[in-house]
Amino acid sequence: MAAIPVQNYTLVITGAPYSSQAPQTALLFAEAAITAGHTVDRVFLYGDGVHLASALVTPPSDESHWPALWAKFLTDNAIPGIACIASALRRGLVNESEQKRYALPASNLLDPFTIAGLGEWVEGTMTSSRVIYFHGGG
Repeated sequence: MAAIPVQNYTLVITGAPYSSQAPQTALLFAEAAITAGHTVDRVFLYGDGVHLASALVTPPSDESHWPALWAKFLTDNAIPGIACIASALRRGLVNESEQKRYALPASNLLDPFTIAGLGEWVEGTMTSSRVIYFHGGG
């Protein structure tokens, strides 16, 4: 049996936690990929997927805390988590730089996520062997 070549993935999540299965399914895939010896180059959040990077999400104690689980996975595996700036700003997700730029009262971006433009998505499509999308329903 031939060995499976190592793949390098960029994951794009467009579904919000708690209203779609996209973040959960993406995390299970990412964990399995790492366990199998593959790499995840980056995780790019787009559209409602940027809600995954909010430091203000507070689910009930009997539910999984998907933003915290993703933050731990990204940190433990040194994988960049990037929220699309246009999607983030539309949905009230800002880092300290954008907070100051727009004179907002607070920032709410969960560490280790960063905010960047679509160039990060483009780079992922060019440098990864596979780009996998996890869309929300609806």
